[in-house]
Amino acid sequence: MNLNKKELKHRYWSFFWRSYAIQASWNYEGQMNMGFLYGISPVIDSLYSNTNNDPEALEKKKEAYKRHLAFYNCTPQTSSFVLGLASSMEEQYAKNPKEFNPDSINAVKSSLMGPLSGVGDSFFQGTVRVLAFGLGLTFARQGSILGPILAILISAIPSVLITYYGGKYGYTAGNRFLKKLTDEGIMDRAMYLVTIVGLMVIGSMIASMIGITTPLHMGKSFKLQKTLDSIFPQMIPLAFTFFMYWLLKKKVSTGWIMTICIVSGLLLSVLGIFA
Repeated sequence: MNLNKKELKHRYWSFFWRSYAIQASWNYEGQMNMGFLYGISPVIDSLYSNTNNDPEALEKKKEAYKRHLAFYNCTPQTSSFVLGLASSMEEQYAKNPKEFNPDSINAVKSSLMGPLSGVGDSFFQGTVRVLAFGLGLTFARQGSILGPILAILISAIPSVLITYYGGKYGYTAGNRFLKKLTDEGIMDRAMYLVTIVGLMVIGSMIASMIGITTPLHMGKSFKLQKTLDSIFPQMIPLAFTFFMYWLLKKKVSTGWIMTICIVSGLLLSVLGIFA
């Protein structure tokens, strides 16, 4: 889309403000997916605005909305970059639907979630917040009003700058980069690479976030968990994840899946099968 300077600035601020609202609809199934859809919906609406007179545009709009309800979880401040990049990809797809693979949009999102969350959480939560409130507390203990003022400013300034310019850079650089990929015919290779990175991110999340082990053993020499780890580390969490995925494919509701997890977890723990 060819936007003038005023429209571009409005779009950048839209990425900014909607990134801060990305956790407002947090849920167990998709986490920040509804927030991400809220962030990108103005772009989708502008791309497929003639839905009353064009049934094909309406279907494309529904497809885009559904696409961005996929699982998403990332630091809000760095999510503006993903919003900008995904928006530029949606524009490229709307412009060249036969040449642009829409699956690459979620592949890119998945590949960016892990790295940007790692950097974002470490910087904002582990560094800036500690520095800001540590310095603020020093002044506050002396009864100075500078305490809360400094804490807020030191926390807010880098957050505002990174969120605004992240969305701007993701959108502008994304448009140039994607145009080059499309023109040179290397989009399929880029899609293959980001899919691999996305799978690596999901695999690391399974290994680090699902802590299921078994205490089963036979005598003092044979321990089942140690044997499983020697064959395939994190085998039980992976099997459990595949089971949850199978339930989702069978259209089992999130409520029932949570009930299954809680009840089976308690039962298998009491029986001494899982720890």
